[in-house]
Amino acid sequence: MRPPFRLRPNLTLILLSFALTLIVLSITHRTAIIRAQEARSSGAPAERTAWGAKEGELCLGCHGALNPALTQEWRIGAHGQKGVNCFDCHRAEPGDLDSFNHNGALISVIVSPKDCSRCHQKEVDEQRGSHHAKAGQILASLDNFLGEVLGGPPAVAVGCLQCHGSTIKVLPGGKFDPASWPNTGIGRINPDGSWGSCSACHTRHNFSKAQAREPETCGKCHLGPDHPQIEVYQESKHGILWSANKNRLNVERDKWTVGVDYTAAPSCATCHMSATPSQGVTHDVGERISWTLRPAVSTKLNMVVYDDLWKEDLPEGAPLPKVGDLHRAKDGKERKVIQVLTWEQRRERMQDVCRNCHATGLVTGFYRQFDDLVDLYNEKFAKPAGAIMAELYEANKLTAAPMDEKLEWVYYELWHHEGRRARHGASMSGPDYAWWHGMYDVAKTFYLQFIPEVKQVAGTPWRSICSTNTCLASPATSGCRKV
Repeated sequence: MRPPFRLRPNLTLILLSFALTLIVLSITHRTAIIRAQEARSSGAPAERTAWGAKEGELCLGCHGALNPALTQEWRIGAHGQKGVNCFDCHRAEPGDLDSFNHNGALISVIVSPKDCSRCHQKEVDEQRGSHHAKAGQILASLDNFLGEVLGGPPAVAVGCLQCHGSTIKVLPGGKFDPASWPNTGIGRINPDGSWGSCSACHTRHNFSKAQAREPETCGKCHLGPDHPQIEVYQESKHGILWSANKNRLNVERDKWTVGVDYTAAPSCATCHMSATPSQGVTHDVGERISWTLRPAVSTKLNMVVYDDLWKEDLPEGAPLPKVGDLHRAKDGKERKVIQVLTWEQRRERMQDVCRNCHATGLVTGFYRQFDDLVDLYNEKFAKPAGAIMAELYEANKLTAAPMDEKLEWVYYELWHHEGRRARHGASMSGPDYAWWHGMYDVAKTFYLQFIPEVKQVAGTPWRSICSTNTCLASPATSGCRKV
């Protein structure tokens, strides 16, 4: 009979050591999993060793206690998870107008597009020269006059400039004039000379892509009596489907391509910015727009892009430069043309988005209805009203001073409020805004307020000869003549 098997002492120690090693590795692995889960849920930075500038760690010592919500939002965002810290974004250079020494570090409060371009050059290049970037250039506009003169600077600071963007005025010590700050207007003019505010859409300090994709982000500014895009969207089938399918839209994904990553509904970003299977993301929100619906009379727009990434729109029918030409832009500077996008090409980019969800016939029919409404507004109301106003100014029936007479207010709201509502309603499938809040109000104001006031201002000759609404509505074709 064989004796019982016994391990030799040295082999026993080896097996025990191996077992202990497995236990330690298992515990370490489990701990790593738990910590990773906690990082995602609590927002702890994922990899301390992956952090950026070492000065950033010092920031949390104070701001973690002083601003706990701010720091927690940073922690759970992509920046915090990838180790992009406070100092990476807020660091300043000697000579920066808004720089100041903060506990031994040279920083600035404002993080401008120029700062963001350290990591996001492509996005900033696309944004530069866009309508969003230029939104702060409103000094000479009638809208700005109404705010500044008829309202007052305090109303402008908390109203107009919170969307359009202020010109930041720097005080000694890197502080800001409260009349210009705080401000996250999309066209903010920053102390470093850059235009824009990335946090207008990617709200600090989470800077979430998902949040920027939500329609409500755009609705902060694109709403109200003069540009009710969010209200039109909410009325439309697009808005209805977005609300009904929130759990199917995958807005948290890094890549967000319509028809691939989501299919249930589009947001504003889908149509104006986000990727399709055949075109990439763009941070120029006007790139796919073929009509301008902002001015008194709408025109189709061609886009010219220059070598410094400045962009400008030229109306349909205006001479177009060619790629490679030296061309004097509207701001007076001569630049080299690197791209020309016709209104047809811009429309094709938008229709490419549409065709991911709609058949070609539906897309073509929609654009026909949209074009017809804009043409109706232009020809029946906007152009005749504009021509009448021009004649009254020429005849000195109206003063040169802006908005000092009732007729000017009636005309302004005719196109700036009611006319825009009608055009935006048609552009985004909002029937109530196209008609009752739009063309109905246009017609009501034109016939019951504008024409009677024109007769009053013009005097007897117009009252006797142009005595019918039809005459004033279509002076070019009705045989109406002024004496």
